[in-house]
Amino acid sequence: MALEFIGIDPETQQQGSPTVWLDAEKKELVFQGWKSSSDLKEECAHNTAPGHATEIPENEDVVRFPTRMVPILREACDAAERAGLL
Repeated sequence: MALEFIGIDPETQQQGSPTVWLDAEKKELVFQGWKSSSDLKEECAHNTAPGHATEIPENEDVVRFPTRMVPILREACDAAERAGLL
């Protein structure tokens, strides 16, 4: 798997920080983010949406990102579009 680095939390302190990559081969965005609390996972799991189960499957998780990373997330979406992955 060849990941294309897109961006990292601009306020990183050289520690583990929210990061975004593009995996063109799998047509996926890859995220490293802060672990969510049990309360947030439960709230997300019980937040109803049409056609969506009311629990988080074992192979999924909830990841938090600071809003200051919105430009980086947009850049990741633009990179996927430029690569013809949509």
